[in-house]
Amino acid sequence: MKPLLLVDGYNVIGAWTLPQREHLTIEESRDRLIHMVADYAGYSGEEVIVVFDGHYTDRPMSTRMEQYGIQVVFTKHGESADNFIEAACEAAPKWRKVRVATSDSVEQTVTMGRGAVRVSSREFLIELSQVRTNGKRNMAEMPVSRGDLLTRLKPEQREIFDRMRKGES
Repeated sequence: MKPLLLVDGYNVIGAWTLPQREHLTIEESRDRLIHMVADYAGYSGEEVIVVFDGHYTDRPMSTRMEQYGIQVVFTKHGESADNFIEAACEAAPKWRKVRVATSDSVEQTVTMGRGAVRVSSREFLIELSQVRTNGKRNMAEMPVSRGDLLTRLKPEQREIFDRMRKGES
């Protein structure tokens, strides 16, 4: 089972300078964060759930959807992202590695008490940036292959097949 990363979405957005610098709306900030976290999940191999507060909305039910390979949750009216994250930490098996990205000190204490590792929002934003940079560097260094069988053979074997193709036995 993959390690689990729970992200308090609005908390991370609150620690992020980019939305203010680029004058992004809350919707644009959410979309940008979801894209970045999905990209991160592809490199890290973690199962990721990004949780957004529905505490002050009139949403009667929580909404859970998969976007770009990660889970995105909008909690229902009266339920905070903290409540959802705490319950997810409690429900995770004791042997599963769980990390929580939030700067809410009460949330950090509660989730650590339930066995999760805490990551502050700022640390998480740095991690997002570093993993993406390192991933791009690793991809650039990978040898490009045509993907066919012949490129995987030793030169002597390719020569034999090439002679067979030409009918030279």
